Amino acid sequence: MTDTLRVAVIGDHDPAFPPHPATDDALRHSADRLGVEVDVRWLATEPLERDLARVAAADVLWCAPGSPYQSLAGALAALRLGRENGVPTLGTCGGLQHMVIEYARNVLGFAEAGHAEYDPYASTLFVSELACSLAGRTMPVTLAKGSRAAALYGATGAEEEYYCDFGLDPAHRDTLHDGGLLVTGVDGDGDARVLELPGHPFYLATLYVPQTRSAPGSPHPLVTGLLSAAL
Repeated sequence: MTDTLRVAVIGDHDPAFPPHPATDDALRHSADRLGVEVDVRWLATEPLERDLARVAAADVLWCAPGSPYQSLAGALAALRLGRENGVPTLGTCGGLQHMVIEYARNVLGFAEAGHAEYDPYASTLFVSELACSLAGRTMPVTLAKGSRAAALYGATGAEEEYYCDFGLDPAHRDTLHDGGLLVTGVDGDGDARVLELPGHPFYLATLYVPQTRSAPGSPHPLVTGLLSAAL
């Protein structure tokens, strides 16, 4: 068994943004539960436009909250590498949004798939501004039976905290789901909150930030699942 997992966190680190230190903490909590060490490296997005060596060397990828990133292209390049090479990958909040854009562009063929936070007037918005901001709210999510998320939670429902103002555009939900990136978690209105890619060792995204609900001795099951997939 691997004693140390190399974790690459895709995102422009800001220690004053609560989900960022929570990401580091959640990884340690889950590593402690599994009896392994984690070597966590934050990778700023702009250098990833030119050099993905540290992404390729990672055992685990986590696409972090905190968008807009310094480089949309850098983040998408890192996510594509993880998706195509079977690297266990978790995206939370902004991470989900960028996983949607990467998949829409490189798998579904929507070369102009856009994100409203970068370009609100893009012709093909796969990520749009939410009708009501979820930042700072804790809300229920319903998980599909048989999904990886439900298996990890051991339940078909959870309460989770959000930090976001953008999400999967409802007009493209079926396009994404029917194209293979499945919607496996929804809120009370049926809007997408969890996405999964079947057949991948671990490729899962949440619009909420599970890391903020992790604690010593009580790691978040999705984060523990991410590290377990790498083991």
